[in-house]
Amino acid sequence: MAAHSHVGHMPTSGKALVISAWLTGIYFVIELAVGLWTGSIAVLSDAFHTLSAVGGVLVAIIAQRIAGRPADAQRSFGWYRAEIIGALVNGGFLLGMALLVMWMGVMRLGSPIHLPTGPMLWVAFGGLVTEVISLGLMWKSSRDDLNARGALWHIIQTFVGSLLIIVTALVIQFTGFLQIDPILGAAFGVVLLWASVGVIREAVHILMEGTPEETDLDAVIDDLRGQDGVLDVHHVHAWALTSGKHAFSAHLRHADPADAAGILESAYNRLTHDHGFHMVTLQLETDCLDERHAQDLDVTRDPSSDTLDKGGHTGQIDNHMKGGHH
Repeated sequence: MAAHSHVGHMPTSGKALVISAWLTGIYFVIELAVGLWTGSIAVLSDAFHTLSAVGGVLVAIIAQRIAGRPADAQRSFGWYRAEIIGALVNGGFLLGMALLVMWMGVMRLGSPIHLPTGPMLWVAFGGLVTEVISLGLMWKSSRDDLNARGALWHIIQTFVGSLLIIVTALVIQFTGFLQIDPILGAAFGVVLLWASVGVIREAVHILMEGTPEETDLDAVIDDLRGQDGVLDVHHVHAWALTSGKHAFSAHLRHADPADAAGILESAYNRLTHDHGFHMVTLQLETDCLDERHAQDLDVTRDPSSDTLDKGGHTGQIDNHMKGGHH
């Protein structure tokens, strides 16, 4: 049983994403060239992060197009996971850049070099201009679009990186403290490391069919169990197809006779409207099936009651069939 989406996913403003990608990409080329010319670790580290921002925006654009493809016999859940795979690749790339930037900073700390502050200031101010434009374009669409919001955070982080370059250039210009460049560059590498770990962890959690972080599964189960006519809820599963599109399935046992259609409609409305699930699959039953082969996937069972009787049934299964609750 499927429901309409209550959480925005696809970018609502493809034009804003495309313009932001072009602006950020052009700025990356300029910043990388200035970083290699001046030898500034701060500029190079921010250039690498700008590249990751370009990747983040491109992932959003590509995900918008690929995820829009309909499901087929080979991909019954559609193409939504393309975004998650792209995020995982992007996170791995960001992790590699973070380690490289921190290594460059540590190596340069012992032997800092004099840096031309003029080009550093110009490239930083240029970055601020492109980033402010991109932020303005994407701010509105990011309010109700999770995909665009992720790209927005990439650009916000590049904005912070540009501010760090300005601080580095001004400190060198007025104090001559050359170590500020590798110190801030390495520090920003730590920020990149933190960001990459977060991206990778979230992508792996979704690929492992983990329960969405914003879903309180116990509260959902209690809500269903409190519904009129429902005697038991078991084999509950909640997972994310992709960011912002959550799915739910469960078995509901009810008395016989009972208003099965009413129970199904009520449960469906609770799950879609109150808990925000995009897709819902419910199995109604008056007697629990012998589900011993899948008990390891039932988060509602009590392992302490899983003892085999003489007939080969477990106490957990017998409780279901006798009318007991988990």
